[in-house]
Amino acid sequence: MPNYRRAFVPGGMYFFTLKTERNAPVFAEISSVRLLGDIFRETIVKWQFTIEAIVLLPDHLHAIWSLPTGDAEYPRRWAWIKKEFTKRYLASGGTEQWVSSSRQHHRRRGVWQRKFWEHSLQDEDDFQRHFDYIHWNPVKHGYVNCPSAWPHSSFHRWVSKGVYPADWGCQDRPTPPIQEIDTVGE
Repeated sequence: MPNYRRAFVPGGMYFFTLKTERNAPVFAEISSVRLLGDIFRETIVKWQFTIEAIVLLPDHLHAIWSLPTGDAEYPRRWAWIKKEFTKRYLASGGTEQWVSSSRQHHRRRGVWQRKFWEHSLQDEDDFQRHFDYIHWNPVKHGYVNCPSAWPHSSFHRWVSKGVYPADWGCQDRPTPPIQEIDTVGE
């Protein structure tokens, strides 16, 4: 069995990938998207951090977080987000049909895969590669032809701040080179 090691850099900036159990399209429903957004806002109040970039696809999400100086407790935040989302999602009538027999046997209910992937961003180039990867991800997966067409992304915030032009990454325009990021199983 693999020995998972996490990188803990107090005050660091991290790239994350989280997937749903069995790639279930949990976030295809707007109610699930809104619920997760509410939980993120609660988590930020509870344990201060900044979401620099995020994209939410039907079966997974990618995010970049900045943690406060001296703080490396991202696992606690993710555990709380996953737990609260699962509780509220199931309480509101969300389905468990994709929960594996192993999870059922061990009484682990949930909609998330147990593990998540994290990467401590090393420098500005590393940040930019992951930042672009997040915003181009809906195009990569064929959901849209242009990042601006995907509603569940921080791309729109960064367009309004002038970081990206509105037509950045569109398939019918010259696409910037997007370096693939190894996100283990995405």
